[in-house]
Amino acid sequence: MSRSNMILTGEKESFIVRVLLKKLKDANVECSFVPFDINSINPAVDDNTSLIVLFMEDGYQPPKDVLHFLKDILEEKDIRMTVIGDHSDVAFVTDNMPGDLICSTFFRPVDNEMFVKSVTEYLNKLDSGEFRKSILIVDDDPGYLGLVREWLRGTYKVYMANSGLQAIKWLGKNKVDLILLDHEMPITSGPQVLEMLRNDEETKSIPVMFLTGKGDKESVMKVVSLRPEGYFLKNIQKAELLEKLNEYFVLHK
Repeated sequence: MSRSNMILTGEKESFIVRVLLKKLKDANVECSFVPFDINSINPAVDDNTSLIVLFMEDGYQPPKDVLHFLKDILEEKDIRMTVIGDHSDVAFVTDNMPGDLICSTFFRPVDNEMFVKSVTEYLNKLDSGEFRKSILIVDDDPGYLGLVREWLRGTYKVYMANSGLQAIKWLGKNKVDLILLDHEMPITSGPQVLEMLRNDEETKSIPVMFLTGKGDKESVMKVVSLRPEGYFLKNIQKAELLEKLNEYFVLHK
């Protein structure tokens, strides 16, 4: 798996929790138990965390402040959670947690086989990149196009087009979450491509960020006047680009 740190959290590591942990281990899924409190969850969750399972039993209802803390971590790290409990307990959590952060729910008593199957299917999809955001890079410079692709391909599903017209044609059959569009292209410029996208019902809602090699005030103002979702100077470094893209997707869930 590309992520390997799966966490099962709850009030205590009960017999049922240990059974679930063993079932997961038997299915070659490594998972550790973490008490459901801020001081335990905070150091346990990192960039390798694949999934968090919240297990509730014996009338345990998780504190709201810990749920809110967990919500912030899930959003920051782009992690999803599975919720297990009685109907009322699951309802309590889903009422206090955005729906897009919860990938599945199970009512007690848990069907262990169904639970393990659900987890393994989710992890396989995660590992294959099915849940990754998709980005189309449009640039007439093949060297720069390949460079940005290499920077992003470990985090996103990346597609490329070496001209504005090729991008328009590709978008006629495909969808993406974001377009990184070269501002200065021959034949069909970035602004012309943006206008074409916004005049088409199928593509007008796709977010566009410009890539530009000109950082002077006048050039930047021209880019900003087109009201894209943002822009990047082409001398941006890999770490900063990944950070800015992550910030964008976190803010626009």
